[in-house]
Amino acid sequence: MHETPRELEDLQTLLDSSLSHSTSHLRSIISAERTLTAKQLTGVLTGMRTLALATVTAKGEPRISGADGHFLHGKWHFGTARGAAKARHLAARPAVSAAHMRGEDLGVFTHGTVEVLNPHGGGPAADWPDLLSYFKGFYGEDAFDWDDEVVYYRLHPHWMTVYAPGTAKLTAATPS
Repeated sequence: MHETPRELEDLQTLLDSSLSHSTSHLRSIISAERTLTAKQLTGVLTGMRTLALATVTAKGEPRISGADGHFLHGKWHFGTARGAAKARHLAARPAVSAAHMRGEDLGVFTHGTVEVLNPHGGGPAADWPDLLSYFKGFYGEDAFDWDDEVVYYRLHPHWMTVYAPGTAKLTAATPS
């Protein structure tokens, strides 16, 4: 868990607000008994989690691709090659949807906009040195040319919900 108490509070507010403003159909599926709190979620989403990312082409056509997702400070962080289609899509249209699913046990669904963390030719995000240290620790110091080969994003969510029908099963191995 990398979240501060304030980040956990903000994430809980987002989760509560997102669900309360969702359709009755979604609320019939995701209820207080079938979701996670912010603290539980951050305990479950440690390390790398595979994301399905949806971006949009210039013609308005949806595209979905996979990415390594890291849930840090209550937000998804992910990277891709600078020449990847999703990097071009996000440079022009920073809106993205992300889903992390573990069979029928967990679904984390997020909509928001991305921030580039290590812009090419510009100043990096203020916390990029700490994030870069985390990513290098995870992937290896020499895994990429971290300035020119890859671009990293932070997804700023405006909507996020969690489906977890077996909360006890998911959180059993999570420290309290």
